[in-house]
Amino acid sequence: MSELWKLVGGKAYNQTFELHAMKVLVTDPIAEESIEFMRRNGLDVDVKTEISHDELLDLIGGYDALIVRSRTRVTRDVIEVAERLKIIGRAGVGVDNIDVKFATERGIVVVNAPGGNSVSAAEHTIGLILALVRRIPQADRSVKEGKWERKRFVGVELRGKTLGVVGLGRVGYEVAKRMRCFEMNILAYDPYVSEERARSVGAKLVSLEEILRNSDIITIHVPKTKETEGMISYKEFEIMKDGVYIVNTARGGIVDERALYDAILSGKVAGAALDVYEREPPGDNPLLNLDNVVTTPHIGASTREAQMIVGMTVAEDIVNFFKGLPVRNAVNLPSIAPEDYGYLMPYVELAEKMGKIACARLNGVFNRVKVTFRGEIARKNTEIVTRSLLRGLLVQILDGINVVSAPIVARERGIVVEQSRIETDTYPLMEVVVSGEREIYMAGTCLGGECRIVKIDKYKVDFVPKGHYIISLHEDKPGVIGRVGTLMGSYNINIAGMIVGRYGKRGGIQLMLLLLDDPPSEEVLSRMVELDGIIDATYVYL
Repeated sequence: MSELWKLVGGKAYNQTFELHAMKVLVTDPIAEESIEFMRRNGLDVDVKTEISHDELLDLIGGYDALIVRSRTRVTRDVIEVAERLKIIGRAGVGVDNIDVKFATERGIVVVNAPGGNSVSAAEHTIGLILALVRRIPQADRSVKEGKWERKRFVGVELRGKTLGVVGLGRVGYEVAKRMRCFEMNILAYDPYVSEERARSVGAKLVSLEEILRNSDIITIHVPKTKETEGMISYKEFEIMKDGVYIVNTARGGIVDERALYDAILSGKVAGAALDVYEREPPGDNPLLNLDNVVTTPHIGASTREAQMIVGMTVAEDIVNFFKGLPVRNAVNLPSIAPEDYGYLMPYVELAEKMGKIACARLNGVFNRVKVTFRGEIARKNTEIVTRSLLRGLLVQILDGINVVSAPIVARERGIVVEQSRIETDTYPLMEVVVSGEREIYMAGTCLGGECRIVKIDKYKVDFVPKGHYIISLHEDKPGVIGRVGTLMGSYNINIAGMIVGRYGKRGGIQLMLLLLDDPPSEEVLSRMVELDGIIDATYVYL
């Protein structure tokens, strides 16, 4: 298995994992098919869906992967004791129940299942809107109590009304698309989407204030973040039209529940439909006592189809991770367009190996990294390539470095990282300069899926960085290379290849790369530096 795929798979340690030994803990219900899929692929899966937080703390140290939904909270204390944990899977979209920042610092990949339950959540939202404006749950309860109160349950027609969609991501987009069929006017607020995307579902992109002032029904579809927590509170309710309806199927806490309760009592809000709450289960939440509030127990994504999709999405990423294949839905790794995977992967491998060479030649002492992308590679999302370069630089001097944690560790160590792009060049090239007390320059490219280093410092070379290499500087005079060959022979080390990068005229200082069948010992390196004409010698495994 190539080191390339291991790297992009995000392995947290510089070693090869045996797939059959990988243990997965599932603490929230997911589709049985996804569990069986992992088992068929050699993973040891334990399902403990009623586990408490304290029990999780006791058990997590024995697992390599953890799969959760929204119930289980993967907090800092859990991650701190999870000594073997390498990947966390969230069978759903939101990851607010996972301390992603600390997981990233620990080099743990976090994956989710974006889009898998979007349609289910959108359909549930529409169901709640209809239930709310036509008072369907109350009417159902009345009939079952033996009453016939037709006049009491006069509802509101959706046609011609204005729907305000706060958040036009995957779920909000699907809601807007479907609500056009009800002949509603659709307003949307989302600072991260284009007007073109809004127009594609018949929505008009406006400010949040315009949504609040003009909507008859407001539906919430934003993730819970520091910015969105409490975004609908007293001030926002004051701006709204009298008799507005509020629907929240996103996350509890985005709508201030105390403010919502007061707004309903005052008549400002005609009713609300909630699938999520600030505290779940909601317990003695006063909103539950209001007749014009429709509630469901966080079941927006709870359809057989959605659970199958999100379960299989996460299961496939878990399996791919432990097989050393790319994970598609990592939230703490840069996203790569599927069509770019094949092109970028050789550069990922090249970058890590250039980092290893630089670290070895600089004896692990450096504080500045500059990488320049030229040509076609400059037109791609190269963040994963830069991360791989940092991993190569750090992995030989620090344990547990991977492409998740490498940028954070570099920043903590005061390493300045610069990136630049020159898209106009016709030849794809990656140039790296790493500096500290000394400096090294390297250039490399990838052609036909094969990565090659073509220059080290001022010396032109052309080699595939794979295997045991000694990189050295020597005086350009007769007998030097012969003495090196004799030394290797005396230690029964076979030289599989040799490249001499000559710069300038005869008699200067030149670069030599020796490809060996076996790694040299420290004694061999010391003896080599003692040879007449040899200036230095560095071993690196690529």
